[in-house]
Amino acid sequence: MTGIDEIVVQPPHTATWLVHIDRSMWVGGVRGLMLQALHPLAMRGVWQNSDFQEDPFGRLRRTADFVGRVTFSSPEEADEIGRRVRGIHRCLRVADPGTGRSHRVDDPELLLWVHCAEVSSYLEVARRGGLRITDAQADRYLGEQRRSATYVGLHEEDVPGSLGEMRDYFTGMRPSLRVIPESAATVRFLLWPRMPHDLRFLTPAKPAYFPFGALCYYTLPRWARRMYGVLPEVPRATVTAALRAFRLAMNSVPETVHDHAFMPGTRDMLAGARERLGGAGYDVSKGLKGLTDPRRWPSGLRPTG
Repeated sequence: MTGIDEIVVQPPHTATWLVHIDRSMWVGGVRGLMLQALHPLAMRGVWQNSDFQEDPFGRLRRTADFVGRVTFSSPEEADEIGRRVRGIHRCLRVADPGTGRSHRVDDPELLLWVHCAEVSSYLEVARRGGLRITDAQADRYLGEQRRSATYVGLHEEDVPGSLGEMRDYFTGMRPSLRVIPESAATVRFLLWPRMPHDLRFLTPAKPAYFPFGALCYYTLPRWARRMYGVLPEVPRATVTAALRAFRLAMNSVPETVHDHAFMPGTRDMLAGARERLGGAGYDVSKGLKGLTDPRRWPSGLRPTG
């Protein structure tokens, strides 16, 4: 890769770049949280060890920061946030009121569920929203995400790395899933969240958020929506059309404007990625999103034929 892997964790020619630079990620992120909440122990782990009840939108932004850093930052930055996350998880426990047992938050089963719910949501939403990715590219994306899973403490060989493996994983997990009170509350929070302090200026526009939250909910698998039963069903075609309209609108927002949705540290990290890639010969005049066009890559990395 001509040394570009020493500049960013996932270079612009990877399938991960195509998915993670797409603005449909906002829908995929919330969908992922809703899906994760169906695992009782994983949900209680979040509930007992975070401020999710007070700031669910903040959880989404912190997740966006982690995903951004293990995608667009330097390998050193990715390693650092991985060590930080593993250190935090190592100290946390979750109490299971049904058995009275205490479990480690970094239990591999819980980490794997969170990972799979997250990355499958990103991929499913992006493809359904109109991002043109072949099945082979989707397999590559999931294979690349095995590396990302190591930052939270998983082993690559234990993580589904293809569409078929991911389907088999969810089929095997479904008997273990159910809606507990915390799960139901999570969906309600995500449909109508409290705004974090630095975004309180958006509070007057909060009613406009509900359609977004509903869109995230409706992109869940049918079996998951049946388990929740929070909103009445609508035609699949309607959801797909709404998702495509959202993606088109969000992808038209200038990168400098869009990045204000992130935490300050994330914005600094993205600015650093642009600087490093520009120094490596990439044309970053259209921002990081512009690098989905191979014509903006250094000549030695452009596809031939």
